[in-house]
Amino acid sequence: MPEGPSVRKFHYLVTPFVGQQVVKTGGSSKKLHPPDLQSLWLLDTQVHGKKLFLRFDPDEETETPDHNPLPEPLGEGLQKEDASCQKQAIGPNGLKISDGSSELVVPKADDGLEYSQGDAPAGGAERWLEVRFGLFGSIWVNEFSRAKKANKRGDWRDPVPRLVLHFGGGGFLAFYNCQMSWSSSPVVRPTSDILSEKFHRGQALEALGQAQPVCYTLLDQRYFSGLGNIIKNEALYRAGVHPLSLGSHLSPSRLEALVDHVVEFSTNWLQDKLQGEQQHTQVYQKEQCPSGHQVMKEAFGPPGGFQRLTWWCPQCQPRVPPEEPEQL
Repeated sequence: MPEGPSVRKFHYLVTPFVGQQVVKTGGSSKKLHPPDLQSLWLLDTQVHGKKLFLRFDPDEETETPDHNPLPEPLGEGLQKEDASCQKQAIGPNGLKISDGSSELVVPKADDGLEYSQGDAPAGGAERWLEVRFGLFGSIWVNEFSRAKKANKRGDWRDPVPRLVLHFGGGGFLAFYNCQMSWSSSPVVRPTSDILSEKFHRGQALEALGQAQPVCYTLLDQRYFSGLGNIIKNEALYRAGVHPLSLGSHLSPSRLEALVDHVVEFSTNWLQDKLQGEQQHTQVYQKEQCPSGHQVMKEAFGPPGGFQRLTWWCPQCQPRVPPEEPEQL
């Protein structure tokens, strides 16, 4: 699924529509029943890790809740973008947002990702729509996604949005390849969100110090919400830490450096996205590291758990301790 920087950018895309009424709905979702959102007001949007939350209400409020507007430097960057040289525009008058190489993949309308915890409309106590994006999930603004290549059957069929929301202001949002469910309130854990000002470094460091490979801990959303495989690979390389090194064998300064690189890379990636620039990776999906060494690739994960492809440089990221055998 898209990582924290991508989902936070989706949040910034939705933000300009806060305070507007839904006047028309569409989409392939059957469990969510899009018509239930018609005539509702979008009153707030929040992002927590890899999840986006949208609050709907049947009545307009004179003062909408604080929906985390764009930070000043990033907001200015979005407004000053030159549309003639950017492939991705931002805001109600913008274009698509998707995550890097995922633009070439056409998600199916029946990909099985959708679920709903009850079909209650937002008029009741459950007024927050939780959106969890699939691997190639995206939000498009004021236009629909188009096929970039033929699917496995050879058809040039455009992706079908899960949900389409047309607003009274004239714009619309299209949600692709995502899971949606109603809830009474957002699942808030800002202390674990790597892009939150309330991110708790002490909690993250304590988790990393466990006697297990650090590449497992980094993907644990309880401590590093929003961190995905790209951030994991890049932070480990930049900190010079082997992915299978046990956290309990690493020095406090090395663990501190690892957390620093997690936050720094995630923040820079978000800024690049908001400015329409491509992300710059040093080891993820590379054959050589910046020092010219051959990069290794292997799938690592906890026993019985999900295995994720990992790229690392054996010379720049020595194993600690070195005598431990590699996991196969």
